[in-house]
Amino acid sequence: MARDMDAYLRQEIQSTPFCPGCGHGILMGAILRAIDGLGLPMEKMLFVSGIGCAAWIPSPHFKADTLHTLHGRAIAFATGAKLYNPELITLVVSGDGDLSSIGGNHLIHAARRNLDMTVICANNMIYGMTGGQVASTTPLGAQSSTTPWGNEEPPFDLCRLVASAGARYVARYAVVQPLLLQRAIQKGLKKRGFSFIEALSPCPTQFGRRNKMGDAAEVLKGLQASLVSRKHVSKMSQEELRDKVVYGEFVDG
Repeated sequence: MARDMDAYLRQEIQSTPFCPGCGHGILMGAILRAIDGLGLPMEKMLFVSGIGCAAWIPSPHFKADTLHTLHGRAIAFATGAKLYNPELITLVVSGDGDLSSIGGNHLIHAARRNLDMTVICANNMIYGMTGGQVASTTPLGAQSSTTPWGNEEPPFDLCRLVASAGARYVARYAVVQPLLLQRAIQKGLKKRGFSFIEALSPCPTQFGRRNKMGDAAEVLKGLQASLVSRKHVSKMSQEELRDKVVYGEFVDG
């Protein structure tokens, strides 16, 4: 990470645990730059994460109060903390497996209740840290350690799921769109109520390798090529939209 964000990082942490090509370092930078841009005081912020690669983004790196909690329970811990101290600026950062598979029920009900927190889901379409198992976001036909012949179950569209549950702000961007991602995080943090930002963050080690997507650079290029703005979807046929990922803001209430 560029040294301009040093003030937000614990000095005793010299390196991240992320694999080469992982997008979580870019996401970490986007989160800190969003906070810096808004001028939010770190002493009033609480960062909560579950278990998985993305959960390592705030903890142990951020020089702030962090809760590194149980698998799938990040939102439950964040809810309790927010109830105890409503003045906290509560930001949950975790992965798709943690938030939408094991913790899926907490995600849905936090959106339904419109709890005042921002949730950032680093979606790499697999359980990266715990062995590359299939997740609720793994695409149809994709290989994982538990679907060696291809995933036969349709994935969640997390933005549609959370939007239908009642979230106040919902957006999806990729780590190859760092400025758009940073802006979405800023909007989520400013919004009162439940905000959800899906950050597409590739996993070359567990997902890309198994699905023969090439090296880390090729995985990032593939992600860039798959993106299509929601503003252009209405002009595209179903055939053109096949294998594409729609990005943009889906709810801004």
